[in-house]
Amino acid sequence: MVSENDVLHIAELADIGIATSELGKFTEQFNAILEYFDILDTLTADDELDRPLVNVFREDEVRPSLSQEEALANSHNPEDGYIRAPKVI
Repeated sequence: MVSENDVLHIAELADIGIATSELGKFTEQFNAILEYFDILDTLTADDELDRPLVNVFREDEVRPSLSQEEALANSHNPEDGYIRAPKVI
């Protein structure tokens, strides 16, 4: 069982602001999620799969695509053949 203090601590670690009016609801939802994990912990993985394993990935194949000039055509400020984007820090 997770307490409201635990939820506040986890929210602080995750840098998430939780209003005191929402604290009870978050604590209730957090405990409900943990109950689902308790249910999953009771399952065993000893049984064989009921279906065969299938590779869902397709093979890579070279296909025509945009040239560098076409790719840069709508760029507002290309630089040295690349799309220039703002720094994200």
